[in-house]
Amino acid sequence: MNSRRNTLAALIAGALLICCMPLHAQETGQGTKAKPQATPDEQEMMKKWMQVSTPGDAQKKLEDLVGTWDVEMSIWSKGPDAPPSVTHGSAVNTWVLGGRFVRQEYKGEMMGMPFEGIGYTGYDNYNKKYVSFWIDNSTTQTTTMSGLADRSGRTFTLYGTMDEWLTGENGKTVKYVTRIVNRDKNIFEAYDLGIEGPNQRMMEAVYTRKK
Repeated sequence: MNSRRNTLAALIAGALLICCMPLHAQETGQGTKAKPQATPDEQEMMKKWMQVSTPGDAQKKLEDLVGTWDVEMSIWSKGPDAPPSVTHGSAVNTWVLGGRFVRQEYKGEMMGMPFEGIGYTGYDNYNKKYVSFWIDNSTTQTTTMSGLADRSGRTFTLYGTMDEWLTGENGKTVKYVTRIVNRDKNIFEAYDLGIEGPNQRMMEAVYTRKK
């Protein structure tokens, strides 16, 4: 196991050296020197690396989420059959890390208190699924989720788990659905799969584009 790990580390280090060498040569005025030749193992590793690291069509399906948004958030805190509490906020979604992830910065209120959160959503080329990560100032926990898009590429259904501190539940399964209605509107919903009956929705956020 250690031998395999050391070999992988050496290949990664070699690939990084190859990537950085031309830039270093230019900076030091040594651009005329012969570039080091990659070994077959390094070339194969670089090929695989490019396949899993390069953004493509799957990432482009998130393009309509990018922008500045007004957000109306409804939360069914008193149960799925009671009227929801409704608050308003705003979100700024931007591409980061060379078009690999959409970063969201959200500001609004929740239960009469200032609420803000940060999230990242992207597509994992290696595992072939969409992934998302969320943190906010209402808790010290993190939320992660993963899943797939439908055939239209406009609806994304991801699953994750959450701990419910109010009830003491741990690892509760939650379904998260993002529906891109059009370029100027998208809807994010969260469903508590532990609720019996057809009405499992516990949160809905409607995004309307500002710009």
